[in-house]
Amino acid sequence: MPLARYEIVGREDHFVVRHDEDVTGPYVTKEAAFEAAVSTAGHAMAEGYAVEVIVPAGAEGRRSGNA
Repeated sequence: MPLARYEIVGREDHFVVRHDEDVTGPYVTKEAAFEAAVSTAGHAMAEGYAVEVIVPAGAEGRRSGNA
């Protein structure tokens, strides 16, 4: 079964979702990036892919001052 891997990556002031060589975003919060990744992963599952969503611990990439 093919694998679709989505990784949430914190940047200096935002987050992106990396899938293969593609990057989507920017997203202001890690939660927004997660929601985008899960939505896309759901479509991949429907097409028969196994999926992996990787989310970093902590608040890497979050703008200072945001909750």
